[in-house]
Amino acid sequence: MPKSPTKRRPLTRAALSESAWSLFREKGFHATTISDIVERAGLTRGAFYSNYRDKEELFLALYDEHTDRLLSGLEASGAEAASDKDPIAQLGERIAGRTAQERQWFLVSMEFTLHAARNPAVAEQLAVHEDRLAQGLTGVLASALDGAGAEPSLPADELARLLIALFEGVTAHQVIHGNTRLTENFTPLLLRTLTAPTDPAP
Repeated sequence: MPKSPTKRRPLTRAALSESAWSLFREKGFHATTISDIVERAGLTRGAFYSNYRDKEELFLALYDEHTDRLLSGLEASGAEAASDKDPIAQLGERIAGRTAQERQWFLVSMEFTLHAARNPAVAEQLAVHEDRLAQGLTGVLASALDGAGAEPSLPADELARLLIALFEGVTAHQVIHGNTRLTENFTPLLLRTLTAPTDPAP
């Protein structure tokens, strides 16, 4: 029997997400049309608009999926950290670590960021999702530093945003220059510089 609209919805959204991500990587955000997305997904424009208002809303759904994967990966890596190694250095290495998919995500997300910079309404929406990423990373940092017996020398949320800015800036440099050592060196160094041992209880 055919699935009900409620049961089909997750499958439809997954198909749209997979199609959009594939096309955004191949053609870029601007060059990809909604017609392209539904054609590759084997769906109709009606199916698209019953799930997303526009291409921007679909991208932001992809942004949240990426955020969830990133934070889950950092949390899992933290749980598996080696006890005989410097925990602050390991945290920096986890944040600096990158994959081919991360580089692809950077290229697509930077194009969307430029699009948002020229469209205040889109920028306002993107800021909400970026705040969610920063809040999640703040929690990861706070937990990792607490376990390492350290604390940041500035508010944890500011440190999280600084790390995000560093990651994005260095990734942009790597796209042009191909230098992969910058984040490997700078992120652990930044964490070491901006954290200190927790004061022992009196």
